Amino acid sequence: MRQPLVAGNWKMNGSRASVAELLAGLKSGINQVTAAEVAVCAPAIYLPAVQADLDGTSIKWGGQDVSAHASGAYTGEIAGSMLADFGCHFVIIGHSERRAYHAESDQAVAEKFTAARAAGLVPILCVGETLEEREGGITEEVVARQLDAVIAHCGIDVVGEGVIAYEPVWAIGTGKTATPEQAQEVHAFIRGRLAASSQAVADGMRILYGGSMNPKNAAELIAQADIDGGLIGGASLKADDFLAVCSAANR
Repeated sequence: MRQPLVAGNWKMNGSRASVAELLAGLKSGINQVTAAEVAVCAPAIYLPAVQADLDGTSIKWGGQDVSAHASGAYTGEIAGSMLADFGCHFVIIGHSERRAYHAESDQAVAEKFTAARAAGLVPILCVGETLEEREGGITEEVVARQLDAVIAHCGIDVVGEGVIAYEPVWAIGTGKTATPEQAQEVHAFIRGRLAASSQAVADGMRILYGGSMNPKNAAELIAQADIDGGLIGGASLKADDFLAVCSAANR
């Protein structure tokens, strides 16, 4: 059975004071989470504080992006080895905001996935469609293209060492969410796409839902057969809300 994973994506939010308060809240309530693996993906500048506060707890941490390069003249970028140096376990790869605002191509995402694994990090690979693509009936085509690019570049066995997050772009930060049935349909498609290359990888791969999961809808979403947790945005910035989502994964 796949262990559920709930990973918080703080995005570009936080201050030293708010991060300390949030981490204190998470540590005080994490014992109520008995089944799920829990992680927070923080802005890089706060990773030293996250490491110091969470070291020795059951909560893992990670970065929100990684360079495709191991080192060199790439001003402003962060290498996988740097994230690993601060104890990161996970790193988010190919988030829709990176694809949209920084023009990250499928190939660039695939290269970052490779770099993350080379540094010993577990990539959380984001795939998903925009509202226009969903209304155009090409959700599966878009998700397949994004996923296939990483499989072709890295190989299915390396892909199997990561995590996938399905994030319907139209449901991120909008308050909208896919119905459990809509989400399950795409999650099942992703698992089937993996199975075309390796049934073992498909069976073992954790596929998270990343579209405005919150305490009210988490249990129903995670109850779906192919939804193995969540990549949580806004709800991860409040300790009580994030812990409630994590507790919903106690299955």
